[in-house]
Amino acid sequence: MPISWDDAFKLIAQHLHALDHPDQAAFYTSGRASNEAAFLYQLFVRSFGTNNFPDCSNMCHETTSVGLLDSIGLGKGTVTLEDFDLADAIFSFGHNPGTNHPRMLGTLREVSKRGGNIIAINPIKERGLERFQDPQAPLEMMTNGSTPISRYYFQPKIGGDYALMLGILKHLHEWDKKALASGKPSVFDRNFIAVNTVGFDEMIAEVERTEWADLYKHSGLSPEHLEKLAKLFLESERSIFCWGMGITQHRHGTANVHMLANLLLARGQIGRPGAGLCPVRGHSNVQGDRTMGINELPSPKLLDNIDRVFGIKSPRKNGYGVVETIKAMAEGDIKVFIGLGGNFAVATPDTAYTQEALRKCNLTVHVATKLNRSHLVCGKDALILPCLGRTEIDEQLHGPQAITVEDSMSNVHLSAGRNTPISKNILSEPDIVARMAEAVLPESQIKWKWYIESYDRIRDSIADVFDEFHDFNLRVYKPGGFHLEHPANQHIWNTKSGKAQFLITPLEEVYADKENQYAAAYTESKVYTLMTTRSHDQYNTTLYGLDDRYRGVFGQRRVLFMNQADIDEAGFEANQWVDIESVFSDGVKRIVHSFRIVPYNIPRGSLAAYYPETNPLVALSSHDKYAKIPASKSVPVILHPGNAPEHFNLATAVDPEDANKKVSSL
Repeated sequence: MPISWDDAFKLIAQHLHALDHPDQAAFYTSGRASNEAAFLYQLFVRSFGTNNFPDCSNMCHETTSVGLLDSIGLGKGTVTLEDFDLADAIFSFGHNPGTNHPRMLGTLREVSKRGGNIIAINPIKERGLERFQDPQAPLEMMTNGSTPISRYYFQPKIGGDYALMLGILKHLHEWDKKALASGKPSVFDRNFIAVNTVGFDEMIAEVERTEWADLYKHSGLSPEHLEKLAKLFLESERSIFCWGMGITQHRHGTANVHMLANLLLARGQIGRPGAGLCPVRGHSNVQGDRTMGINELPSPKLLDNIDRVFGIKSPRKNGYGVVETIKAMAEGDIKVFIGLGGNFAVATPDTAYTQEALRKCNLTVHVATKLNRSHLVCGKDALILPCLGRTEIDEQLHGPQAITVEDSMSNVHLSAGRNTPISKNILSEPDIVARMAEAVLPESQIKWKWYIESYDRIRDSIADVFDEFHDFNLRVYKPGGFHLEHPANQHIWNTKSGKAQFLITPLEEVYADKENQYAAAYTESKVYTLMTTRSHDQYNTTLYGLDDRYRGVFGQRRVLFMNQADIDEAGFEANQWVDIESVFSDGVKRIVHSFRIVPYNIPRGSLAAYYPETNPLVALSSHDKYAKIPASKSVPVILHPGNAPEHFNLATAVDPEDANKKVSSL
């Protein structure tokens, strides 16, 4: 039913004021929110009194942020686009730019054309990692030609990246011993290591302790392929490591990121032109939101700066991320959920449990540019607050306004809409946040409405809080904006030790954790490892169509990619319908129905299927130990013969009788 803006904000204030304490509310953020909206949002929420900031990064690159912070002192990548022009080799771990980051293919195409090595490391053989037909290249379009992308393609088993990287390091160590014994230069950059790092000897001791047989077993690579991969890294003086969810969405995701950093640090390839770390993020401003203070684990420096600039007393207690927020809602500890964008109920794991948790809230609020399924999963009271889209003109008192975003390579630039808003009654994201803050915090000394008159004022306050944003307005209005320098590129390491840190996790700790042991001991049926993925006609949880043309799938989404030898062994056939059930130690039966088997080039024992249809299979308790990212790329499953669906429903399929029988602890 319709509600006025004033009444909507009054209802929000009423619910927030009724809480026993501010920590009974959670404030979610999508990575599409602008820097200006995110900054006001975190200021409002901390003025209210909590650090409960579940964020979409909790489900994608949080292991990157945590792992790189541990290793090099800042949870961001170190490369720029210019580095790709200088790199000898690009190593692509666990991501598919053809579908997920199509603009990146143009950059990789240029690397390939000039003779640079592109090495793909990915369980599934992806067309976009093999060849690329550039729509901006007339000759390729006229002749149906294309440019080869990956010169080398390695297919580890799902979750095998850690063993693979440890195997590369073990090869380097053995070659280094031989080189030193024969009087040749070290394979490692010994001077860089001595000056800039700690923990190298401890790491090498763990490498020596690790057996080759275990590395081959867990990586899924043959001895010949693992050695070839290590040689490619050895021969590259300037290497860029790119990675996506195939690295991060595991229970050992942080360990994966540590190992990526270990390899480049060992060869002195951080802070070197043409080399470095390149996490490939999805949302347009997921990195910028974090920079602006959307963080459930804020640093004391951030809170001190906020308090200094605004005269408030920020809460010092750490807040909840996505996993903790879902559990707290389910247990009644969070009663109000406010989402600044996103599709929380569909993007999250353990769908039945998560949606039931949302329904227990007294109030759910969604700020959105368009409707999505999360808006149907409501608390006792529920609001949908429509906001301007990025392409619409944002007219305020001082004229049309522009917002800013920060991309994966730490470039900050302006974005301004050109289209007439669909309605005069729609507010901008910053305006909604400011009005919410005014209603909830009537005694606040912060001039919320004043900020909305001109977003330059928000940027001036951002510059007051964050040193790296000095002269924000002066710099961002220049063509192309400006770049936020990474301290590690100047060999400044903002870690506890003041040095870059080699960090290694024993192989058995990675591959013999509780869930892996449970799956290994399961005898009722063969256990496979499922990775969730997305189709070409999909952007995150937004589905634009039913085709996945690079994988040869058309008009359907309920498909299961499976190795032909596994199909034969199980007695299945291509196009047969099966049900997929996950196998976790908590005893909860999670099952999705009616998936069609598609034979595919994927390692034996590994499966792939689209999300969000398979999100119900991911246990909330199955997450990275440190970053708490749901392990959506390591789902132990068994298969049952199934039936064709009565209709093709794009919604997630959950068996209400089986789901939620028990809820595991985090």
